[in-house]
Amino acid sequence: MNTNEQIIEEFYAAFAAQNAETMSSCYHPDIVFEDPAFGKLHGKDVSDMWHMLIERAKGNLNIEFADIKADGQKGTATWIATYHFTKTNRKVINKINASFEFKDGLIIRHTDSFDFWNWAKQALGTTGLLLGWSSFLHKKVQRQALESLRKYQQKNNIDN
Repeated sequence: MNTNEQIIEEFYAAFAAQNAETMSSCYHPDIVFEDPAFGKLHGKDVSDMWHMLIERAKGNLNIEFADIKADGQKGTATWIATYHFTKTNRKVINKINASFEFKDGLIIRHTDSFDFWNWAKQALGTTGLLLGWSSFLHKKVQRQALESLRKYQQKNNIDN
């Protein structure tokens, strides 16, 4: 396993152990993260997002990861998150493809992609089934996710 594969392994092992501090230590200070739920986040917001998600899961989060591959510049992995969506308490099994870019031995860019409609059907039920394909629902989920992050940061006196 090369160094970049090791940093991805460390990141997901920490995630599986629900250790947001170690996850954050795998990131470059100038990290850019993007996924369908939050959109694009930068720097400290990325670390705060993982802290918030782990805290909200209250121990009810299962992370499995596989297929870690990386070279000197880029990497990929697949992972599955199983949890209960906070707003509806519905069980979600989300299969995610991750891609990474590295700088100075750390992850500088992390992009997660998943089937938003499939996620919405699980997390939101009938609403997700009927509207999960729409940009309207997608944008609404992103707005709410960012709003949740800002409230979490305010509650914990975190500067963003």
